[in-house]
Amino acid sequence: RMRALLSALTIAFLAGPAIAHDGAHDGVHVEAAYARVAMENAPAGAVFMEIVNHGTQDDRLIAAESDVAARAEMHTHVMSAEGMMQMLPVAEGFAVAAAQTHALARGGDHIMLMGLTRPMPEGSQFTLTLTFERAGKIVVVVPVRSDDPAGHDSMDHSGHDAPANP
Repeated sequence: RMRALLSALTIAFLAGPAIAHDGAHDGVHVEAAYARVAMENAPAGAVFMEIVNHGTQDDRLIAAESDVAARAEMHTHVMSAEGMMQMLPVAEGFAVAAAQTHALARGGDHIMLMGLTRPMPEGSQFTLTLTFERAGKIVVVVPVRSDDPAGHDSMDHSGHDAPANP
């Protein structure tokens, strides 16, 4: 009896990682994250990425934090009545619909790092903790670059709410 129990537990233990791995594309994932270079004494920096929701339920990015800044805020750009682009905080966060991708890109939605605690030179990196309503906390290692590694035009919003690639 004990041997049968141990065998069953061993099989369950060995099968566990395979089951978890098979579900690896469920839920929210962050891809292509990067931050713009911020020199010494810069008061703020910006982070961009693609948030992919492989799940079957909508989610929402509701908070961000990093030790490289006093606070992190979700921001977007909108056209004012005078025809000028304005950057505004987005208190309600960013919705990420089920089976969709939400791009955080220059000229659109992004995360502002306010009150930088250190410079962010080219080639450095830092961690950013994102909090989602459903997915919970996701820690992302963010490389610092002087350009957009994906080659996105600053006003290109074509990736917003596009279907996620499987």
